[in-house]
Amino acid sequence: MKGFYERAVASKCSSKSLTDTSSRCPPSVSSDPGSSTSKFPKASLWSSIFASALSVFETRSEPSDSEKKAVHSDSPACEKKAVHIRHNGWTAALKKAVATGSMRRLQERVLGSSRTGVSSSTSDIWLLGVCYKILQDESFGNADSSNGLAAFERDFSSRILMTYRKGFNAIGDSKYTSDVGWGCMLRSSQMLVAQVLLFHRLGRSWRKPMQKPLDREYIEILHFFGDSEASPFSIHNLLQAGNAYDLAAGSWVGPYAMCRTWETLARFIREATDLEDQPLPMAVYVVSGDEDGERGGAPVLCIEDASRHCLEFSRGQVNWTPILLLVPLVLGLDKVNPRYIPSLQATFMFPQSLGIIGGKPGASTYIVGVQDEKAFFLDPHDVQPVVSVSRDNQEADTLSYHCNIIRHIPLDSIDPSLAIGFYCRDKDDFDDFCCRASNLANKSNGAPLFTVAQKHNLSKTSSHPESSVSTDWNQKEDSFAVMAMSDAEGHSHEDEWQLL
Repeated sequence: MKGFYERAVASKCSSKSLTDTSSRCPPSVSSDPGSSTSKFPKASLWSSIFASALSVFETRSEPSDSEKKAVHSDSPACEKKAVHIRHNGWTAALKKAVATGSMRRLQERVLGSSRTGVSSSTSDIWLLGVCYKILQDESFGNADSSNGLAAFERDFSSRILMTYRKGFNAIGDSKYTSDVGWGCMLRSSQMLVAQVLLFHRLGRSWRKPMQKPLDREYIEILHFFGDSEASPFSIHNLLQAGNAYDLAAGSWVGPYAMCRTWETLARFIREATDLEDQPLPMAVYVVSGDEDGERGGAPVLCIEDASRHCLEFSRGQVNWTPILLLVPLVLGLDKVNPRYIPSLQATFMFPQSLGIIGGKPGASTYIVGVQDEKAFFLDPHDVQPVVSVSRDNQEADTLSYHCNIIRHIPLDSIDPSLAIGFYCRDKDDFDDFCCRASNLANKSNGAPLFTVAQKHNLSKTSSHPESSVSTDWNQKEDSFAVMAMSDAEGHSHEDEWQLL
């Protein structure tokens, strides 16, 4: 399996350059609550559903005056022809909607339950470890407070967005040239890893430049996520690295399998690349349950394991390196157990926060912030043409990698199967994280998301109060890591993907 990345490195300089496109997102934040959705089923399925619905609508709607006139003055054959023309018009419009971005707007009106914009709440907003103070009247207060909302909006729009793409080279031996309808979990995970690279290489305070030339580091990060085998973090390479977890083009994947895939891909890249040229210059540690198969109990972040991962990444040269922590969890059955909501909110207050890979059943998103009971997220379910960002092109059009639409959903409505990410720059940062995590676990009223320990507990005791419905990720995900998708049956099971 190692050979795929070596081939990618050898071919990266010869990858074709495609024309970039602008984002489908409007240029400013919506201030009026609207409806949005994080579901994007396959177009062929929705074509049949909406075609049937529209045909019913056509037969029951009142004809226009001109149509009435034509019906009264013409023969039955002409009447049938007029109806047929109307039907063809609806069909053509539907096909056009399915093939373009208006399919998303059609979905939003039919299925949407998330909302856009920022509400009138004056509660603090936490976005990936940064707090924004929101005043009811922004004409008062100091400059930092009065500009809190604007600062939040700029920070949000600076986060890297990964969406469905169409028109890339076929994935492996498959015929897939688009990930529409099945790649949302891969795209959500790409967004989290893109943010950790931004934080590592450009700092948490970095914001999207208002003018060109763009930061070279920023451009190179986007290049790493291109949709071809030449880009190390493409969905092509993710799928190949995830073979051990049955990842395949056209299938949905759960958060646990996705975290393990990133761990595997990082190892492949580390083995195939010189240490100083690592595109992901940090250790990757998936914090999960007992490797020996013990069920139940909150996952344990073992400090000795974190140190071992850092030592392996540096090839024995140093004891500590930057580290990416991924914590896959299952926090309930059909919905998140309310006991975990305060802890989930608190993780966004950690300076090391990378947000949450999660969303609604069958539709993954990247959750980046919270305010009160709301969760702000970036949505991968827009379809955009494939683009290629050359690592040296500081004049590249990167609008399709950002979004100014601020979407939010109730935090308690997200799927209980999720993964939390954290980034620690050095040993001091890691120690600070462990202290915060331990304090959070102590305040969780017996329902911690995860715990911290110096070394493995050899007694193998399980202390989680709700092990049967909370973080028992192994029992569920080992058997249901991937669910194949089909037009006929894929969406009949979409509410069950929390068991992946």
